[in-house]
Amino acid sequence: MKDREFVSVFRSSKKSDTYIFVRRGQKWEELPESLRSIFGTPVHSMDLVMTPERKLARSSGEQVLKAIEEKDFFLQMPEEQDSYVVDFRTKPGMNHS
Repeated sequence: MKDREFVSVFRSSKKSDTYIFVRRGQKWEELPESLRSIFGTPVHSMDLVMTPERKLARSSGEQVLKAIEEKDFFLQMPEEQDSYVVDFRTKPGMNHS
């Protein structure tokens, strides 16, 4: 794994809160077709120097660099949250027993 890598970050045009990190200059067509079809059109967000020590919202620089080294990309998906589930069969404040 490199000590640092210049990476580009793109957001998905199809999936909310989904990002892909790639080496700067990476050709989109060289990434797996299945990934490209699910991700949609990449929308450039930023370029940055990634180091193993860099802290990101949902991962670390080390995770990103390892993934880029192994498969040429790091895919960041939104966190699943149970709070989105609402039981509409009961009135607010009623017990579920």
